[in-house]
Amino acid sequence: MVTNSKDVQEFLKSRRARITPEMAGVQTHGGVRRVPGLRREELAMISGMSVDYYNRLERGNLSGVSDSILSSLARALELDDAERAYLFDLAKAASASPPRHRRRSVQKVRPSVQHLLDGMTGVPAFVQNGRLDVIAMNSLAKALYHADDDEPVNFARYVFLDETSVTELPAWDAMARDIVAILRQEAARDPHNRDLSDLIGELSTRSEKFRKMWAEQNVRFHRTGTKSFHHPAVGQFELTFQAMQLPGDEGLTLFAYTAEPGTPAADALALLASWSATERASSRSGSSARPGTE
Repeated sequence: MVTNSKDVQEFLKSRRARITPEMAGVQTHGGVRRVPGLRREELAMISGMSVDYYNRLERGNLSGVSDSILSSLARALELDDAERAYLFDLAKAASASPPRHRRRSVQKVRPSVQHLLDGMTGVPAFVQNGRLDVIAMNSLAKALYHADDDEPVNFARYVFLDETSVTELPAWDAMARDIVAILRQEAARDPHNRDLSDLIGELSTRSEKFRKMWAEQNVRFHRTGTKSFHHPAVGQFELTFQAMQLPGDEGLTLFAYTAEPGTPAADALALLASWSATERASSRSGSSARPGTE
């Protein structure tokens, strides 16, 4: 994974490039502009800092920068909430004493959380961490994503490294960009997580599409929205998702998919639940049969 300094440099450059003088209310005097957006001195002026100080920031040094300076810069760059949080996380990481890179122990959900998932019989639901490892799923979520109990699921690997994801996810490009944005946000929030940096390195090495999307510097929160699916037994449908942080389980998020009652999506979800129950019953019947008794 790229260093924090390079992340800062590329993020500020990309956001400065998208703010035109007209957007910022900066008077220009004609002539050819060699930059697509604001010049450094223009951004420094509307941010209320010296050019030399801003140049220090865009060279990648956010160490010791005050919250007031960061807030002023966020306003000048017209950052949204996710981008603003990302900038502050980059500054926090730059100012902190670097600990040793660490690997996380295997995460598990509390039994009560698994009971909650299992009780959501008509709703695909799962819990994942910031690295997009799925920690727990209910049976309907397993059916939705064709998940195997014996094989751990990582959504980033599934989308970028599993060829079937392109056919199973009609809005593949949108989901892929969401995943990259989530990983970039998490990398700023938890920069010394070695498991996370290893995953980003793996995806960068094995997927050209991931490399290109990672270079776009996009970040966003992933709290609610819609996703399209194509299931071989059900067909194509769209579900709404809600993401909820689990109290007492730092870094874990519960996702639940729903459909509005009476819609084709609700019918598809009911069909998926029926298909999943039939598959589970068939699997139990097959595993309990003794050789020579069929």
